[in-house]
Amino acid sequence: MHTDLERMQRIAQRLLALPGEEPPPYDWDEFKRRTDQQIEPRTTGVNERYAAIAAALVVLIAGAAVWSRLTRSDASSHMHESQLAHVRAATVEGDVNSDTRVEVGERWLASLPKEPVVVRVGTRAAVGDLEDRIAQVDDLLTDETVDGARPARLHLLEQERARLVNSLVQVRYAETLAAASR
Repeated sequence: MHTDLERMQRIAQRLLALPGEEPPPYDWDEFKRRTDQQIEPRTTGVNERYAAIAAALVVLIAGAAVWSRLTRSDASSHMHESQLAHVRAATVEGDVNSDTRVEVGERWLASLPKEPVVVRVGTRAAVGDLEDRIAQVDDLLTDETVDGARPARLHLLEQERARLVNSLVQVRYAETLAAASR
């Protein structure tokens, strides 16, 4: 028990022997002055340079956007009036057979750009799905023709292909009208 008391006394003596608290080298006002002095020269030139570069890039991008809008050809994104009248006449008249409508629709689809300028995910997915299904029916038609299939089966596949092409024409026509209204 005496050893614990002696040990505690030695620790207390060592703590008392430690030097007292030293005053800080400078006060808060001096610290703030030195900090402000270091920050100012370093950042002013860099920030102005980055701001000038950013402004130049914004002007360049805005100019390119305006230029592309002014020089864009609307002929590739819109149907010509003669084609439009022919498609409307083919869809309205009952005596025009489905082969003519399919041919007109295919020619109009071929005149459109592969990828529209502005793409909406929903309609683009529908277009992709219809194109895939048309390709599948084309493959089936080719297989059935090579294998010498029954004419009734070929007729059903041709009707399905015509229905899919007409659906694709309607979706792309709606895309074209939506793009024209913007």
